[in-house]
Amino acid sequence: MNPTLAFPLALLQVAEPQLPPPSIWTFVLWSILKLVVVFTVYMVGVALLTLAERKISAWIQDRHGPNRVGPGGLLQPAADGLKNFMKEETMPASAYQPIFTMAPAMAFIPALLTWAVIPFAAPLPTRWGLIPMVVADLPVGFLFTLAIASLGVYGIVLAGWASNNKYALLGGLRSSAQMVSYEIAMGMSIIPVLLLAGNVTLGSIIEQQASSLWNVLNLTVAFFIFIVAAFAETNRLPFDLPEAESELVAGYHTEYSAMKFSLFFIAEYANMVTASALMSTLFFGGWDIPFTSWDNSTPYSGWKTLLTLVAFLVKVLFFLFLFMWIRWTLPRFRYDQLMSLGWRLLLPLSLAYIVIVASVTLALDAVGMSRGVAFGLVLFAVNIVLVVLLFFILDRGRIISPASARARAEEIRRLQELRRRSPLAATLTPETGD
Repeated sequence: MNPTLAFPLALLQVAEPQLPPPSIWTFVLWSILKLVVVFTVYMVGVALLTLAERKISAWIQDRHGPNRVGPGGLLQPAADGLKNFMKEETMPASAYQPIFTMAPAMAFIPALLTWAVIPFAAPLPTRWGLIPMVVADLPVGFLFTLAIASLGVYGIVLAGWASNNKYALLGGLRSSAQMVSYEIAMGMSIIPVLLLAGNVTLGSIIEQQASSLWNVLNLTVAFFIFIVAAFAETNRLPFDLPEAESELVAGYHTEYSAMKFSLFFIAEYANMVTASALMSTLFFGGWDIPFTSWDNSTPYSGWKTLLTLVAFLVKVLFFLFLFMWIRWTLPRFRYDQLMSLGWRLLLPLSLAYIVIVASVTLALDAVGMSRGVAFGLVLFAVNIVLVVLLFFILDRGRIISPASARARAEEIRRLQELRRRSPLAATLTPETGD
């Protein structure tokens, strides 16, 4: 072996069985290091996401995006941040100042805290012990994520109320109703995942998918409900009703300026990253590399940690691209359609799906089938049937009423007859009706 490669390979291939358990000081120091690294990467990544969205929107619309500041426009986020730091902080005379000032932080901080329990790579073996690649490996990891993520709505609602502006208040009320509606469906969609994993820790959910099939195959309907609810929870198109520019000026942040205004956008992109990481973890195996069991078996090594980190980042970036793609593709829902989708479709569908998955799981456990690949294939077959029923038979354009109302044939004939009898019919051109 090349002697110049011996030292780095020795660092990257430390076997796990000989490693001592980490001490309390090792735990504290590594936790601080992971906290600093994750926070730095998170904030820099959120800044670059603003550039990525503008570039992707330009690509979709066949135009150039930011290209004047730095090579290829890479310094555009830095220029925008500097501009917001230097802008004047305005304070409306009629606003309730304490809450008006505190609301942006209340929207921003929960978006950062939710990342603390998401595993982003395989454990890293070191001379001080095996270090899990998660900032805080809580035994109630997913419940912590749901609890903290739900606090973000308070910042938005209080920002709308404290601004003492009718447009901001309407945006805050819309956001609260929207998040309450879709948080229920989101929480319900995770119950089948917990049924299969038998645990609420995100690490156990990843291990369950590594030993069977990814949950996007086992629990396709749950993934569909979760991704729709994630779009609604992050206030992204087609669910951006709280900040609908054509109706509410800028929604709940109408009265904000400078860095307070920027904090709401940073929180939105941070929530996008968190939602993408959760979808990758819950339904796409997290840091698990597909078609191999090498990455999730002992002994762990530095190479496994590095490659699983790359796999996790690829999955997260895919969902971030999906968020941006949808924004520049689909139109905005009407508010009644938004409420109808959440309460009349997603909530009953999630409840019915819990019953179906629990029944199938109980039946397979009763016949003695182990939780492995065969177990996953049976659930995959059941999900194929459910997806066909849901998307090709039940959805005939009438479920999300009044999202669509197809006229019946007799109604069309009646309207045509009224048109022919109209006094204006003689003046219209037969070919075009003009």
